[in-house]
Amino acid sequence: MSDGAGRSAGSGEPEAGSGPASLPPITTAIPVRLRDRFDPRPGVRRVRNSALPIVQIVVAATAAYAFAYFVVKHQTPLLAGTVTVASLGLVRDARPRRVFETVIGMIVGILIAEILLLVAGRGWWQVGLALAVTLIVARFLSPQASFAIAAAIQSLIVLIIPASTSVPFSRMIDGVIGGVAALLATALIPRSPRGEARRDVATLFRAFDGAVVSLAIALRTGDRARAERGLEKARALDPLVRAWRETLDSSVAIARISPWLWASRAELARAERVLAAMDLATRNLRVVARRTVYLVDDRVPRPVAADLVLSLGRGASLVEQSLADISLEPIAQEALLGIAHHLDPRQVVPGAGLGDQNLIAALRPFVVDLLIGAGMPPDRAREAIPRI
Repeated sequence: MSDGAGRSAGSGEPEAGSGPASLPPITTAIPVRLRDRFDPRPGVRRVRNSALPIVQIVVAATAAYAFAYFVVKHQTPLLAGTVTVASLGLVRDARPRRVFETVIGMIVGILIAEILLLVAGRGWWQVGLALAVTLIVARFLSPQASFAIAAAIQSLIVLIIPASTSVPFSRMIDGVIGGVAALLATALIPRSPRGEARRDVATLFRAFDGAVVSLAIALRTGDRARAERGLEKARALDPLVRAWRETLDSSVAIARISPWLWASRAELARAERVLAAMDLATRNLRVVARRTVYLVDDRVPRPVAADLVLSLGRGASLVEQSLADISLEPIAQEALLGIAHHLDPRQVVPGAGLGDQNLIAALRPFVVDLLIGAGMPPDRAREAIPRI
């Protein structure tokens, strides 16, 4: 009997209904539908988000081509169209300065190629020489790599594709026409980045709220893993702030030259103030998150600190709402002032250790940033914090 039992135990064959054999398989086949393989919704969103830039490019490039063809009498004004399209592009940064720099880069490439074409003619080694000279000059003129690449591409087009006329520098004229069309389109058919800015704002504040909630749960439960997750979320906020800044900078630059966006300059100035405050608030949130990770290592719940962090998160949500409705700024200020007036570590956590007091102290600059974002002058926001 013992031999049989030994053979059964060593055979690696578990009895039916017991041990690992009764567990479900580790992997399970998941049916994949055609919609899961090809989901058109991301593509539709991209097209919808790029609708205005597409209209801008089509109108500007068509107008540049038509002007060069009908007015200047160029039979194949290729560069009038390519310069316009490449200058405007579908990039997030639609600032007039970026468009102007791209135009200048392409015109530099066209000019160098036209000069070399007159001096050295057309051929394989002339292409290499033109590329080398264009890239060297472009890199000298601008630190932007896109500037040099744009110049090199236009230089290649001039060297490789024969001109339809023997008039020197005719394609240089086409390039200038395309550049002027791109700049006019930037001002007269502006890409109003409000939709993109709203998406950036919503993404940032949603992620900000997620980090705050994770940290509040960690403080309430003494969960270090949750605190570390909150720290990761807080660190991930920086790229979202940069994305909003890029969109906002583009909006402000376009509003300076576009008559259609002059009325929105006050709104953009308010958004710049909120952005600056949220930039600082996200940095202070990372400080709070690091202190939270250190504190909850003892697994002791801290409900008071958790409530304060959650309250500040709700205040941040009011700041977000005030961007769309300025009448909510006083409400956001009052909500945040109600927290700020009580941020004295000796009163909030009397008798607590230095670590707990440091955590409450870290909330003080955090609430100041949010108050400034809600429209309060910086001096008043700092005065709202009780002296220690």
